[in-house]
Amino acid sequence: MSRPAVKIGRQSIGGKSLLFILGPCVIETPAFTRRMARKLHKICQDEGVQFIFKASYDKANRTSINSFRGTTVEDGCALLAEIGADLGVPVTTDVHSPEDIEIAARYIDILQIPAFLCRQTDLIVAAAHSGRIVNVKKGQFLAPWDVKNIGEKLKNAKSAGFFFTERGATFGYNNLVADMRAIYWMQQLNYQVVFDATHSVQRPGGAGDRTGGDGELAPVLARAAVAAGCDGIFIETHENPAKALSDGPNQIPLRQLPKLIRQLKGIRNEILR
Repeated sequence: MSRPAVKIGRQSIGGKSLLFILGPCVIETPAFTRRMARKLHKICQDEGVQFIFKASYDKANRTSINSFRGTTVEDGCALLAEIGADLGVPVTTDVHSPEDIEIAARYIDILQIPAFLCRQTDLIVAAAHSGRIVNVKKGQFLAPWDVKNIGEKLKNAKSAGFFFTERGATFGYNNLVADMRAIYWMQQLNYQVVFDATHSVQRPGGAGDRTGGDGELAPVLARAAVAAGCDGIFIETHENPAKALSDGPNQIPLRQLPKLIRQLKGIRNEILR
């Protein structure tokens, strides 16, 4: 089965419906990743939504040197491409260097720029030149209007298409705050905006040698972001977040996802009436 062409924002693969980007934080094992993709595909079919499957091949900014990171760019992206082709869904993953992009662009539909790297000009330009759609995670250290400079870099490099993902702003030490005004302000710049519900509840480095978080608040923020008019929702989910190898405290248990999707669809339908 071939993967559908990716369109973004109000012309997304779901039309006027929300763009859903769903998956585990990292490729823990190939078997785990395939299983998660199949389960998400079934949930989304049952709930009548289309989605983009996400999983990182490498978590390059883990808090501790001893933290699990993932696999290689070649193996990880090839696995994601295989999953996408089997299920007929687009796939996305983080990229960390222009060298990574050369490999990832052969397999991946949407290249994601991590928040900590969102101002790296060489990385942004390489992603634009790849011919793939680019999702830039807005850094926690940026104001919403600061993304205009990133957008200009992408436009100047003749990007095939891009959007931004809001994921909270630094609020003192080891804490983030989600300002829903950011969605409006970035859309006023004529950018499409996805809201990352799970990374917005992180407590970076808050658990000492790892990142903590308030995963129970992720559905709350997701509902608020849809009410604020975001173009899509990014959610990391896991069968058992307590046993996840990365970002477990922030991920939504898979069993809770169907109800949340129904809630988000309902809110979206109301604001489009």
